[in-house]
Amino acid sequence: MISPELAMPLALALPLVGFIAIWLLDKQPNLREAATLITGGALFALAIVVFAAVAGGARPEVTVIEVIGGLPIAFHAEPLGAMFAVIASGLWLVNSVYSIGYMRGHGEEHQTRFYMCFAVAISAAMGVAFAANLFTLFIFYEVLTLSTFPLVTHYGDDKARNGGRIYLGVLMATSIGLLLPAIVWTYAITGTSDFVPGGIMADHADAVAPIAGVLMGLYVFGIGKAALMPVHPWLPNAMVAPTPVSAFLHAVAVVKAGVFSVLKVAVYIFGVDFIADTGAGTPFMWIAGGSILLASAIAMNKDNLKARLAYSTVSQLSYVTLGAMLATQMGVMGGAMQIAAHALGKMTLFMCAGAIYVAHHKSLVSELRGLGRVMPFTFGAFFIGAMSIIGLPPMAGSWPKFFLMLGAADAGQLAIIAVLMVSSILNVIYLLSIPVQAFLKAPPGANHPFEGAWYDGPRYDADKGPVTPPRTPIAEAPFACLLPIGVTAAGSLILFFFMGALYDFLLPMIGGQ
Repeated sequence: MISPELAMPLALALPLVGFIAIWLLDKQPNLREAATLITGGALFALAIVVFAAVAGGARPEVTVIEVIGGLPIAFHAEPLGAMFAVIASGLWLVNSVYSIGYMRGHGEEHQTRFYMCFAVAISAAMGVAFAANLFTLFIFYEVLTLSTFPLVTHYGDDKARNGGRIYLGVLMATSIGLLLPAIVWTYAITGTSDFVPGGIMADHADAVAPIAGVLMGLYVFGIGKAALMPVHPWLPNAMVAPTPVSAFLHAVAVVKAGVFSVLKVAVYIFGVDFIADTGAGTPFMWIAGGSILLASAIAMNKDNLKARLAYSTVSQLSYVTLGAMLATQMGVMGGAMQIAAHALGKMTLFMCAGAIYVAHHKSLVSELRGLGRVMPFTFGAFFIGAMSIIGLPPMAGSWPKFFLMLGAADAGQLAIIAVLMVSSILNVIYLLSIPVQAFLKAPPGANHPFEGAWYDGPRYDADKGPVTPPRTPIAEAPFACLLPIGVTAAGSLILFFFMGALYDFLLPMIGGQ
């Protein structure tokens, strides 16, 4: 039996072993992809080992090397990080299965490079999840940026290169220009960069309180992967990548690493009570609320399906930042739950978008009318994912909004409750309209809702009278695309009933027993 102390460094090393295996098996696609799946399964098992230990009350720690005094590369498992590790590793495995169906079904080039970069990126995500201090977090945060850049620029055309420049430019500028100074400033004041329950700022309140808002701003905007407006442009521009990359960016690693880092800094560096006492989070709470509404409004006007989902992510990520900045226990809990619920729901939506493109080469919302009749499974799953993102029971996404509203009420911020309610209404408009028109509206150019959808030909013959015309065959994406979609859609439903268990698991994060 592997100990959790050993499982953490192995979780970082195993994908790198998979990287080498994928590279060596370049000319043997079946074995190459088997190596990807075996690595994904083993990584998920390691994450479960750590998760189970944390659930049992353990807090495993490993120091790899002491770079200089007080700045080691070290790993530590606590509830928030253990949850993120399970989400990232589990969905990477799901995404790998989907990638096989998508990349083969679409005849993509450079597939070996694609899987290799994925392996390095998930290793970096594990480093972010288990980082014991800001120094370690920053190292793996940057590796995650660099390893996903080739994925964003996968196609190599002008559009991909331009999207990649914006992606790399924004993320590197914010991390080096804002996040790194914040870490140095924190270390200069406190003498440590360790993540500590309750935070490290309260012990240095006299020095930190006057500049708490400025320091918080450096962290919130310096963690550009959280995509808080106005440092969000990298996210919609990254949609030039293949759809499995989009799903990975939005649900598995990149954006989740961003909001995870914001929440971890709020809880374990500042401390919830310190943020509340100083009011350091208040300006950024309103910026997050504005991002929620503005990004939703932009999403409503996007005809490109992936662009609509990208701006939806900008909005939904801001829920996590909002929860952290509310500086209440229920707000933080809602933000943490949003990481899990959004991962399942948004990955479902992006994989559905990819399945639509693989099967019918359609990428615009206006082209999807009537398509639900020939892709019932895909659009049924899209409906489930949309329900979760909106926050409607019995989907997992309903619980984060409930707890965020409780957190807003605890903070006396009734206007934030209104923001959350308006956001849900906007979500209904720009998400549920997609499966509705896919199932209920006529395809483009048809004379009535059923023409060219369920069947071909006229409904009435002049000589024979009413006839029953033949049905159009179901035309779904390959099974390797559909299976992962079914898994994440089912997960959005199942997690609704197990959110209480997740609440209990995360409770020590906010000082509960």
